[in-house]
Amino acid sequence: MEKIKVLEQRLKYTFKNQKLLIEALTHKSFKKPFSNERLEFLGDAVLDLVVGEFLFHKFKNDAEGDLSKLRAALVNEKSFAKIAKSLDLGNFIFMSIAEENNNGRAKPSILSDALEAIIGAIHLESGFLEAKKVALALIEENYPHIDAKNLIRDYKTKLQEVTQAKLGQTPDYETLRAFGPDHQKQFEIVLKLEGIEYARSIASSKKEAQQLAAKIALEKLGIL
Repeated sequence: MEKIKVLEQRLKYTFKNQKLLIEALTHKSFKKPFSNERLEFLGDAVLDLVVGEFLFHKFKNDAEGDLSKLRAALVNEKSFAKIAKSLDLGNFIFMSIAEENNNGRAKPSILSDALEAIIGAIHLESGFLEAKKVALALIEENYPHIDAKNLIRDYKTKLQEVTQAKLGQTPDYETLRAFGPDHQKQFEIVLKLEGIEYARSIASSKKEAQQLAAKIALEKLGIL
């Protein structure tokens, strides 16, 4: 299939067994005897190890806790979906018409799962070193300037440390509303200090909105 060859060119890897790649690209909604769920399970473990080893060697002086935060910042749905989008992976996934009409080709969860499944398939076919080579090339292409400060953006923890030291209290986060269709849900969060609204933000998850609100508050406090 010409379409599959295009994806292989982008991955810089040619599958010996095309059925493995097709399985990696098959969403459970496609109603085949197989789906990419098992390969996704394998790929998730491979990527966890690849990223862990990469960070271990790159950040030689960082403590275990910081390395764990760095890995969590890279090994997650949002990060993998970004890499999948760079490959235009959504256009290669086999899914039902209903899922496609539900914006399935752009869903971060589906994109992330497909990427993990592809890495799992490469590992299964050619071993860990080849899977590592492909995975690291994709990570470095999408995150060319990896450093702890940019990856670890735990603004909530930082704000809590600041407000506890200066005000003797922790911020309150209140969800004002959730709106939009299920596949594009948005959350509006208000951050309060001493009962007074200090920042407000909207994002695609409550956690992300809270982090954004905390970032705004830190900027107002002159910390960032």
